[in-house]
Amino acid sequence: MLAVHLEKGRVEVRKQPLPRVPDGFARIRLLAAGICSTDLELQRGYYGFSGTPGHEFVGEVTDCADAKWLGRRVCGEINLACGECEWCKRKLGRHCPTRTVLGIVKHPGAFREYLTLPTRNLHVVPKSITTEQAVFVEPVAAACEILDQVKIPKGSPVAVLGDGKLGLLIAQVLQAHGAKVQLFGRHKEKMRLVEPMGVTTQLAGPKMPQREFRYVVDSTGSSEGLATSIAMTEPRGTVVMKSTVHGLVSIDTAVPIVNEITLVGSRCGRMEAAIPLLKSGKVRVDGLISDRFSLDRAPEAFAKAATKGVMKVLLTSAS
Repeated sequence: MLAVHLEKGRVEVRKQPLPRVPDGFARIRLLAAGICSTDLELQRGYYGFSGTPGHEFVGEVTDCADAKWLGRRVCGEINLACGECEWCKRKLGRHCPTRTVLGIVKHPGAFREYLTLPTRNLHVVPKSITTEQAVFVEPVAAACEILDQVKIPKGSPVAVLGDGKLGLLIAQVLQAHGAKVQLFGRHKEKMRLVEPMGVTTQLAGPKMPQREFRYVVDSTGSSEGLATSIAMTEPRGTVVMKSTVHGLVSIDTAVPIVNEITLVGSRCGRMEAAIPLLKSGKVRVDGLISDRFSLDRAPEAFAKAATKGVMKVLLTSAS
């Protein structure tokens, strides 16, 4: 099979043997996968990564001891937890100290023709969700995680910083929840994609609101985004940190301390919450796809995904 390999910033396509299927696992034929900002950060050196990346995917189960999964179209939770430690017993497997993570930590990712995951990680994709839409289940779940971590009352104003792929999904998820979302970004054409959902948009600039929002989400993907988000948050408000940045982020800690601001780190979320939003059309993703490449053209796909202004780039099986 073909597999993408990242090492020292270089993107290659290699031939590899089919992955074996351990007990409790399924082998999945890739249908489509999305290159996200984390994949680009891995290319730049995040986690000291080398190997096959990719964690936003949809595929078809081709090999599994449990016959009920065969032929099913699935997406999957990316954290492979031990299931036995105290964190796992508290249903916090994504914080399991011995976990591996699909395409990020010690488990080859989805940018290959066949991948493996435990069946307990799998979710069946409803027929009403297209294959390309299903690629977004994982990032929509990451957006939904905010609502599991922070209780945002319906009708509350929320500022979302960043009009990249994740920022646009977060804006839609919080708007569907009933919040009054104001999205700040640098690209009018991107922000127009979420305006039909009721999201208010505003171009970000040198003069941003100060201490105006009880809830602020930083999805800028930049080292400056956190400081801007903190400055926009009212005393005793909450900043949700969604940006993955390779390198250190410097902030003046006096501001969040004096204003007693809560900083919430946020990453993966429950796919059970994401799938109904895509199925109902409350979160729309078709306009977020910029281009599509087969796996054998992965170097071109990564170059396109890293181009300024480009949204989601999909990889599909070369076959």
